[in-house]
Amino acid sequence: MKRNPRKVRWTKAFRKAAGKEMTIDSTIDFEKRRNVPVRYDRELVQTTIKAMKRIAEIKKKREHAFWKNRMVASREKLRTHRKKKADMKPSVKLLEPMASTSEEKVKEKIKVPSKSRSALIAGEGRSMGMDID
Repeated sequence: MKRNPRKVRWTKAFRKAAGKEMTIDSTIDFEKRRNVPVRYDRELVQTTIKAMKRIAEIKKKREHAFWKNRMVASREKLRTHRKKKADMKPSVKLLEPMASTSEEKVKEKIKVPSKSRSALIAGEGRSMGMDID
């Protein structure tokens, strides 16, 4: 449909352009795949696993901080919106109830007799436009 991917909300380009994605994070570079084979070394594997765990911790902390900052900004935006909405609402002045007098006009319900609408009687009720012989 020839849309700009930066304007379509579900694309990675939009998330990156709008600051929703953590793209400027050095821990993401560690997850990139490397095509160079490395000779097996037990110590290297242990240090790599320790580094992977540490990187996961750092990444989790940074993601949480990133999320927290976004939520603070949205909370502030919501507060200002609510404040504007409250300021725009006109102030309501309460009046004291008036003493009821016996001279008030009392409205009575009007009773109207209802017709019975039977489908068996011709011309009564809702017909489909067909006449019964």
